[in-house]
Amino acid sequence: MTSTLPPLLTDRSGRLHKKVLRLMGNRLEISVVTDNVPDGPGIAGAAIDAAIAEVSRIEALLTTFRPDSQTNQINAMAGVVPVVVDAEVFALIERSLKLSGLTQGAFDITYGGIDKRLWNFDTTMDALPDPEQVRQSVQLIDYRKVQLNPADRSVMLAEAGMRIGFGGIGKGYAAERARYVMQQLGIQSGVVNAAGDLTAWGTQPNGQPWTIGIADPNARQTAFSRLSISGYAVATSGDYEKYVLIGGKRYSHTIDPRTGYPVLGLKSVTVIAPNAELADALATPIMVMGPQVGLHLINQLPNIGCILIDDHDRLFTSKTIRLTA
Repeated sequence: MTSTLPPLLTDRSGRLHKKVLRLMGNRLEISVVTDNVPDGPGIAGAAIDAAIAEVSRIEALLTTFRPDSQTNQINAMAGVVPVVVDAEVFALIERSLKLSGLTQGAFDITYGGIDKRLWNFDTTMDALPDPEQVRQSVQLIDYRKVQLNPADRSVMLAEAGMRIGFGGIGKGYAAERARYVMQQLGIQSGVVNAAGDLTAWGTQPNGQPWTIGIADPNARQTAFSRLSISGYAVATSGDYEKYVLIGGKRYSHTIDPRTGYPVLGLKSVTVIAPNAELADALATPIMVMGPQVGLHLINQLPNIGCILIDDHDRLFTSKTIRLTA
C-alpha cells in the first residue's frame, strides 16, 4: 500500500464518492453513496480508507511477491513440513479445495507449479512450447495433495516444488472483505470493483439499482446487454485480455491446470453470484470446462448465473439469466 492515498472523488450530486488506486497488482475502484450532508465526504473517505487498508492486509497475506507472506511460507516448505497459518487463510484454502472438487480440478490453487516461461504471451512468443515440457509442468498440480490439519491450522504441500497461488480467488475475497468493512461502518450503498471482480449493494444516488454492462469481446468498449446487480457480485474471465497468435490460432492466457495448455472454445465468461469470492472462483473454471459442462454445473447451483460467449460469437446463458438490451 502506498503511503499517500489517492484523492476522494465526489460527483455533482454530493452523494457518490470514490477512490481509484492499484492494489493486488490490479486496478481497485471503491465507490460509496452517502446522504448529501456536509460531512458526507468525510464519512465516505474514512470508510473507503478502511476498505483499502483491509485489501492491503489481505494482499500481504496472500501475495507471492513477498517472501514473508503466508502463501510463500507454505510454498517454501512444500514436501518438507506443514506451515501453521492464520484462520482466514486456512478457511480460504478449505473453500478453494471444495471448489476444486466441484469443478473436477478446473479450479486448482496449486496451478503455481506451472513454469511461467512456457507461456509468456508476449510478442516474442511465436511457437508452442515443447509438449514434454508442458506435460512435466502439470505434474505438480494437484489440489488433492494439499494436506490440511484443522487441529493446528497447518497446511502442507505433499511434494517438493508444489506451489499454491490465489490468483483465481484472491481478488474476489478481498472485494468481499472490503464491502463487509464498509457495511460495518454504516455504508448502505456502494460498489467494490477489483479489476472486474465486482460486488455491489444498496442503490445508486438516484435510488435505482446498480447495473453493469456485459462487454462485447470483439468491441470491449461496447456493452451488448445490461444486468441489475444490487446485492450481487460479478466476475468476468475472457481471452481478449491477454493472448498470443500462433499459426493463425488464438491462445489465451487462461491455462487449463489439468493439461498445461490454454483453454479453447470460449471468448468470455461472466458469473453472477451472491458474493465476489464465489463469482471470481467460478469464472475461470467455467472457461476451462467449456459451455456445455460449465452451464450444466451452474444450473445446479442455487442463486448463481452465467453468460458465455464462444469462439463463434454464440451467446449462452444459464437458466436464471434474463438479458435486456
